Order: sequence, then C-alpha cells, then structure tokens
Amino acid sequence: MDEFQIPRTALITGASAGIGAAFAHVFAEHGFDLVLTARRGDRLTELAKTLATQHGRRVHIVAADLADPTAPARIEREITAAGITIDALINNAGYGLPGNFLDCTWDQHRDFLQVMVTAVADLTRRFLPGMIARRYGRIINVASLAGLVPVSAGHTMYGASKSMVIKFSQSLALETMASDVHVTALCPGFTYSEFHDVNGMRTQVSQLPAFMWMDAETVARQGYDAVMRGDMVCVNGRVNRCIAFITRVMPQWFIMLVVKRVARTFRRT
Repeated sequence: MDEFQIPRTALITGASAGIGAAFAHVFAEHGFDLVLTARRGDRLTELAKTLATQHGRRVHIVAADLADPTAPARIEREITAAGITIDALINNAGYGLPGNFLDCTWDQHRDFLQVMVTAVADLTRRFLPGMIARRYGRIINVASLAGLVPVSAGHTMYGASKSMVIKFSQSLALETMASDVHVTALCPGFTYSEFHDVNGMRTQVSQLPAFMWMDAETVARQGYDAVMRGDMVCVNGRVNRCIAFITRVMPQWFIMLVVKRVARTFRRT
C-alpha cells in the first residue's frame, strides 16, 4: 500500500470499460478499495471479480445511468448505506454526440449535459465535504484535449462541456489546496477505448496516424500520478501537450483556419 496504512476507497464513474476500467486497476494496484458505477451492471460484476482476484481489493458496484438526474443521490445513498467512505473520486463517465447541434434533439443534449457536466459537479459536491473534513481527498475529472484547443463545426457540445470541466477543476483545486484535497483535470487526446464505437466515429478516427493515439492504461497511470502530485491540469502524452502549447501561443485566427481545414477533410473522409 503506497501512501497509507488504512485502506482508502475510490469511486469511479463510467468504470465498465476504457479509461474508467483502467483507473480501477491503477487505484487497486495502489491499495485502494473501489466503488464502481456505470450503466452496464454485468460488465461491472465481471470487472469486480477480476479486480478482487488480481489485486485483492474490496469492490462495491452500483449500476446507475448518470443521465438520470437522481442517479448521483442514489449512488451516495448506496455508498452511505454500505458504510463506505470515499477518499478519491474519478469523474470519468462520458460520451460524444456526433454531428451538428441541430442533428440531435434537445432531450439528447439535455442528457449529455447531465452526464458530462451536472453529474460531475453533483457527485463532487456530495463527496468533497467529507474529504475536506478528513483532510485527504483526490478528485480526477476526466476532461479532454478538446477542452483546450479551438473548436470546429460538429460535436458542438463536447469541447464546451470539457472546457467547463477544466475550469471547474482548476477553481476547485485552488479552493481545496489547504485541506490536502487535490483536484486534477485530466486531458487525454485520442485514446483506444469504446468511446468512438459508441458515438459512431470509429471509421473516421481510424484514419488518424498511430502516433496520435494512447492506450487507456497509460492515460490512467498518468492521471493517477498527476493527482497525487497535485497537478491542476494534466495533458496526456507529448503530442497532445505539443498541440495544446501551439494552440496557446499561435494567433487564434491562424489556428482556427487550420482546425477548420483539418475538420473539413476529416468529416469528408
């Protein structure tokens, strides 16, 4: 156990696959017990068995859909009823809505914002007071490189939601610094997972060069290290850090032209 004698517990949303499942393995390796939540209870059950076998950690699962506004409260109730204290929160659940803004109904946008923005703030508000009172807490909000770079047409709400998560994390990190509560906005780029299968973009993103991709385990390990160090923002990988830097220092009109051209070619492909 790396940092403590008494086992701590991490709550991970969107834990059934991809970066969420990778985070479960990483936190278990570092001595954390786990609470895992996602929509697919069957996958959570299988993952819980694997984690218990490989790492010997206690795993509690809560099947919940964060698109339901009542889900955060239900997750909290089940955790409290089980007598579990949350020491680390990984807000990882997320997905994308492809196409232009008007291609989706408002109900789809509403559910998207509930998962990507409201549930992040809701769960944080529920578990942060206990972390501050115990003077220990670790919060990772999985954002995206998309929240740091200029936007293009399409996927209208995605970059906007991730920008909010980044700003929220930075402000919260400053507010909680004196209580030994670390808050990190994790900003991966293209990551091998089911994300692009769910939003129907697998064919398009498969055209991207291999050097732009990272695996979920590496992303999760870098996120764990970043929050333990107290980094407010962690951009995964050298390529992504280079992209984020260039978009900060180059004239925005030029960057927007480049993004527009690349996006047009990408969507046509």
